[in-house]
Amino acid sequence: MVKPQILVTGGLGYIGSHSVVELHNAGYEPIIIDNLYNSTEAVLDALEEITGVRPVFRKVEMCDKEALRALFAEFPDLVGSIHFAAFLQVKESVEQPLKYYHNNLLSTTNLLELSLEFGVKNVVFSSSCTVYGNPESLPVKENESIKPAQSPYGNTKKIGEEIIKDACTAHGLQAISLRYFNPIGAHPSSLIGEVQHDVPHHLVPYITQTAAGKREYVSVLGGDYDTRDGSCIRDYIHVMDIARAHVNALSRLLRNENESSYEVYNLGSGNGSSVIEMIKAFVDATGLDVPYQISDRRPGDVEAVYADISLAQEKLGWTPQFDLKEMLKSAWDWEVKQAKN
Repeated sequence: MVKPQILVTGGLGYIGSHSVVELHNAGYEPIIIDNLYNSTEAVLDALEEITGVRPVFRKVEMCDKEALRALFAEFPDLVGSIHFAAFLQVKESVEQPLKYYHNNLLSTTNLLELSLEFGVKNVVFSSSCTVYGNPESLPVKENESIKPAQSPYGNTKKIGEEIIKDACTAHGLQAISLRYFNPIGAHPSSLIGEVQHDVPHHLVPYITQTAAGKREYVSVLGGDYDTRDGSCIRDYIHVMDIARAHVNALSRLLRNENESSYEVYNLGSGNGSSVIEMIKAFVDATGLDVPYQISDRRPGDVEAVYADISLAQEKLGWTPQFDLKEMLKSAWDWEVKQAKN
């Protein structure tokens, strides 16, 4: 039986690689493209070990439209795409906004134009809760008014959604944007997980590296927010739960179950945890010591945001399966595995 082919942009990255596993498990054939800016081909070995099949991979720079066109021509049977490829560091985007606008938006418009050219009408977009900015009410629903982005990274997700929505309206594309909150953890095999080079820009790798002795302490970026303990509150969700949601969203489009040409869903746990609470939860999950110190706020961060996930539960048939302890334990198992390699 021929498996439906799905283009996975940024498919060797953190969320992309986990989604490749879930696509395989659901009976799809992922076609991975990645420019290897923040990933390596070694992930292919891990994916092959997990699934028993070496995924198709092409090194493609999506901002090079002709290179992307050649990829579409090589795989004429594509039925959809999941678009992960993007630069994603909030701090870097504040310092280098043009780099982010060029990469994240040009890659998206190139993908949409070539999807139209080659008749690949189904797109799932990796969006972000950053589009909500500082929300007026919590938990955040999908119909929350979109605020001015707090960072150029967040703005590229906001504009990316607008581009995709307009393309669906004008050109007959079908798309779902998944606004996820804070993915953490790793595959149960510990063969793939979140790789953070240099100083981690996400909390959980910072915690695991501190527990492993690679860092002296966790810097809590801001201790004077109007929250339970003064630190930022976020909604943490296991990466495998995120990956499953992408497959569910894609299947919804392919079965023509979507109720409009463009839909949006939140992906989170539905609960908010502060930075300090996360550190304490990690200690409880592992029994390890994690010292921390309060430092200055980080430009671009919002105070508190967590999701209302009822719409995704209803329409995508999706509910998170991992609790916070399991998420943090899997992140630690990944850290330990990395240290042995």
